[in-house]
Amino acid sequence: MLTSVAPPARTTVRPATADDVGVLLGFIRELAAYEREPDAVEAAEADLRRFGFSDERPFFEAHIAERGGEPAGFALHFYTYSTWTGKPSLYLEDLFVRPGHRGHGVGKALLVFLARLALERGCSRYQWQALDWNRPAIEFYEALGARTTPDWISFRVEGEAIERLARARTVLDG
Repeated sequence: MLTSVAPPARTTVRPATADDVGVLLGFIRELAAYEREPDAVEAAEADLRRFGFSDERPFFEAHIAERGGEPAGFALHFYTYSTWTGKPSLYLEDLFVRPGHRGHGVGKALLVFLARLALERGCSRYQWQALDWNRPAIEFYEALGARTTPDWISFRVEGEAIERLARARTVLDG
């Protein structure tokens, strides 16, 4: 007896537009829940629109992966500059694939798309971070050739700490 087999759902990656801010915010909230911090998202659609899609210089770019015509995942990135290489670096801030689309190449498609974009734009580096407990992500990244940088420690100043630092007196203040 012959059975019919549905063709695999097609995956595409496209730049996000201002019309996608609701979808992006949804992805960001889903990512926060996955990373065990569902209440940590402060961003609003207006923030994404202002900082990513306004007429001013955008602070980030985002791409949406669609599988079978529906949003399956996203990547949000921005550029830094390496003084050592004298070239820009692509920094991947967030990557997320919805659970129902995992295991179908969506995450790899986003990572490969951004690697190609980084090379096209003259970047010498493509980097990101992963939570130390997220073994599936770490193993996935390592399988693609990414390596950790054990001799570097990430630092962050945020919230009240950044306000306190900004108010600190320096020799510039006289």
